[in-house]
Amino acid sequence: MLPVIYSDQFLAHDTGPYHPESPQRLKAIVQALKAASWADQLEWRLPTPIDQRDLVTQLLQVHDSRYIKALEHLANRGGGYIDSDTPISAQSYDVALLAVSAWLDGVDQVLATNNPAFVLARPPGHHALSESGMGFCLFSNAAIAAHYSLQQPHVKRVAILDWDVHHGNGTQAVVESHPQIAYCSIHQGNFYPGTGAADEQGTYGNVLNLPMAAGSTCADYEPLFQSQVIPFLSQFRPDLLIVSAGYDANRDDPLAAIALQPQDYGLFTDYCLQLTHRIVFGLEGGYDLPSLAQSVQATLERCLTQR
Repeated sequence: MLPVIYSDQFLAHDTGPYHPESPQRLKAIVQALKAASWADQLEWRLPTPIDQRDLVTQLLQVHDSRYIKALEHLANRGGGYIDSDTPISAQSYDVALLAVSAWLDGVDQVLATNNPAFVLARPPGHHALSESGMGFCLFSNAAIAAHYSLQQPHVKRVAILDWDVHHGNGTQAVVESHPQIAYCSIHQGNFYPGTGAADEQGTYGNVLNLPMAAGSTCADYEPLFQSQVIPFLSQFRPDLLIVSAGYDANRDDPLAAIALQPQDYGLFTDYCLQLTHRIVFGLEGGYDLPSLAQSVQATLERCLTQR
């Protein structure tokens, strides 16, 4: 069985009627997964309730306390905007906490079983900075999960692979000076948020950025997985791999200009599984609903066939 950590509570983060990071994203994925021929091999798990974890302590590993309090205050007032792209509703603070809890559950599950888990949560996190959210993101889910992983027995090194079409500026900013965390991002270059140049290599050579040209296809991505992504991650020898699994590099996605196909994410998943089966996949972007759902299907199907 492959765990999928999900709750309908993630739908309560209300971004408004025309925002691309909408609850419909999760609804489309859930519908597709439950309709898959291998649906009976998925184990749907609710995230640990936010009152059953010391989440603030985990948040403070990454985020400034003033930002955490400001976000809570904004939600308690009924909501508002962190920036022009990032709306907050009355439920958003609690939903964002639950998303963090789900990512931590993913870590717990993978370390307990030595097999992959998929965290189907929102809001996403890889743009969130220590002192502020941005770019649809509230808390830095992957970075928080990486720090949490290092608190667990026998975990000395954690790697994060970010295949979202946008560079995970928030994740990199948090982990680039941490010698026990490696970060690799393959993303559209010269694009939002304007970070992720190839010469950004981290304090300990623990960052690898691979900017891709607009229009790139799997024929451009696959050689880089073979020659750079997997060798970089292998050399780091992580005890756990966290994948910031954004699916907005699809050809049909409205917010970018890379030309991947949903099945390509199955290939990327294969490469990851060749490195380790201890993988936490966590949802980031992806805004064309059909290709988003098909891409998540491709990821999970490959995990099931490689077990």
